[in-house]
Amino acid sequence: MSLPETPPGPADPASDDGLRAEAERCLRALAGEGARLRDDQWTAIHALVVGRRRALVVQRTGWGKSAVYFVATRLLRGRGAGPTVIVSPLLALMRNQIDAAARAGIHARTINSANTDDWEPIFAEVEAGAVDVLLVSPERLNNPDFRDLVLPKLAAGAGLVVVDEAHCISDWGHDFRPDYRRLRTLLAELPPGIPVLATTATANARVTQDVAEQLAADDALVLRGALERDSLHLAVVRLAEPERRIAWLGEHLGTLPGSGIVYTLTVAAAHEIAGYLRDRGYEVAAYSGQTDPAERLQAERDLLDNKLKALVATSALGMGFDKPDLGFIVHVGAPQSPVAYYQQIGRAGRGVDRAEVILLPGREDRDIWAYFASLAFPPEPVVRATLDVLEAAGRPLSTGALEPRVDLGRARLEMMLKVLDVDGAVRRVKGGWTATGRDWSYDRERYERVAGERTREQRAMLDYLATEGCREEFLRRQLDDPAAGPCGRCDNCTGRHWPAEVSEAGAAKARDRLRRPGVEVAPRRMWPTGVKDDLGVSGRIAPDHQAEPGRALGRLTDIGWGNRLRELFAGSDTDVSPEMFDAVVKVLAAWDWSSRPAGVVTIGSHTRPRLVEGLGRRLAEIGRLPYLGGFVPLGEPIPRRHNSAQRLRSVWHALTLPDDVAAAVREADGPILLVDDRMETGWTMTVAARRLREAGAPAVLPLTLAVTT
Repeated sequence: MSLPETPPGPADPASDDGLRAEAERCLRALAGEGARLRDDQWTAIHALVVGRRRALVVQRTGWGKSAVYFVATRLLRGRGAGPTVIVSPLLALMRNQIDAAARAGIHARTINSANTDDWEPIFAEVEAGAVDVLLVSPERLNNPDFRDLVLPKLAAGAGLVVVDEAHCISDWGHDFRPDYRRLRTLLAELPPGIPVLATTATANARVTQDVAEQLAADDALVLRGALERDSLHLAVVRLAEPERRIAWLGEHLGTLPGSGIVYTLTVAAAHEIAGYLRDRGYEVAAYSGQTDPAERLQAERDLLDNKLKALVATSALGMGFDKPDLGFIVHVGAPQSPVAYYQQIGRAGRGVDRAEVILLPGREDRDIWAYFASLAFPPEPVVRATLDVLEAAGRPLSTGALEPRVDLGRARLEMMLKVLDVDGAVRRVKGGWTATGRDWSYDRERYERVAGERTREQRAMLDYLATEGCREEFLRRQLDDPAAGPCGRCDNCTGRHWPAEVSEAGAAKARDRLRRPGVEVAPRRMWPTGVKDDLGVSGRIAPDHQAEPGRALGRLTDIGWGNRLRELFAGSDTDVSPEMFDAVVKVLAAWDWSSRPAGVVTIGSHTRPRLVEGLGRRLAEIGRLPYLGGFVPLGEPIPRRHNSAQRLRSVWHALTLPDDVAAAVREADGPILLVDDRMETGWTMTVAARRLREAGAPAVLPLTLAVTT
């Protein structure tokens, strides 16, 4: 489908002067007395209200895309249209949109996973005509009750349908979400005459084409503007070691204007950096998808009220967070896509003349990119196996019931099922998922092209770090912005670079913080579903078979010990370094166990026997404890499994506790320190702890060098 060119100016004939004046009044109610409609804003509003068309607006962050749909809503409602339905991806975005709507006299409500108790009264308000805007999370679109009972009525009676952050529709986009793919079906089934608006700030030409096609209209209007942000001053600061990057942040955060966001690539890094900055006296808070919703909301409010210097956040704080005076954004670690990077830095500088945007890349970034790449759509045999399981079941299967039969982790399994649902191969119903029996083909070529695009984006991000040209121009060209040109503001354009030095005292403090050893590891408390028939266990793990809370030296995702642990596991089998061993001893010294261990047992390893047994023996020696021996691995090395049921099955019969070790455990008459090199799912430790408890150990204290999360 060819995309219509953006008109050179507003598409309003003279007879529309009154409508435009009304639209201007609506805008002033929304954005203040000084607000005036941009030409493309009016073009979009006119197309929606008068032409009842479908439009895609690709404009920079802060341009005023939300003003288009709120003004259009006021105009359409004034002419008797039904409520606007906005599909919006994030709760933070919904909160901001509801606040913005209220300023314009628009009554907005939201339906999402956090307010299920309010759904019935909200639906009653909608039916009574009291709701102007209903915001819906994309996940609701395939909730069986919502999809079958509520959505048809909403769609039939809607005055306008809005798809916000529309790049999420496209699997070429940097933030593809399978739930968004269902919108194509929704839009295709809308009654004639209901206008549709899709908006995004981060879509290159390929994504724009894909989204426009999914609007299900042959004449979709595409309004694409220049993406320049003349308040942003981009820079890159290269420091080799993690402690120097963190120290640099600690020494410069106070000089950055106003308040801002420090982005990290992992949850662990967010908490580590927030802790370090608090130690230095800064008011900061950590923020991630794992943060309690009430705490996330409070953190957002504290930043909006300038009670915090910064939120140290993962990408969970992204689309839709609106603080016009945000003065800086610092990335500790590079996102894997220039487009994703441009989307995140777009949070800054909307209402101020200057905002600092600084990237502190790290060597570990590529490891993290590789991990995210491993979560792509599964290979065809795994998909086919899932469809076969659903076909054979003859009844709906929940995701939990599928897990023991399909070798995928929960998140990846759910993602695959959502894609298959959109493709028509499965359907979500009450009780889980069923196979539809429709013919389905594995689009290997498309998946490979998407994977290739991700690789190209990663190379482009590395090129961004290395470029000697204009940084903003580089990013805008990645977004296929035809107006891209030198900004005259970035470090390369001006020749003014941030200093890449830190004080030795600052680096030492950061090093101490990052190398502070010890992570508590919660033991498994429940057996996975689906293993009772073959393993004989189900439900809660018996208290006399459980391990105690354990300890790890660090997480593989840490920016402190994580780097050293990844290097250790990337190499051949060897002893841990003196520095690492000393850190493990510190972990033991800080462990507040109720009873001191009476002996040490190791978990035998096919791949690193020297590492694991050597660590156990050295710990026993320095702690003056008997080394009781180790579990013996049976058979071939255990292949990596991706979910709990599969992993438990693979380790259940793969370890044996020799009789002499079992006898030594009984005679030790005290807790056993159980040592391994790394913990991924926790099931190896769980099975080993159960065997030790059955052998007579009153308690088992798991100790590992690394945990994966």
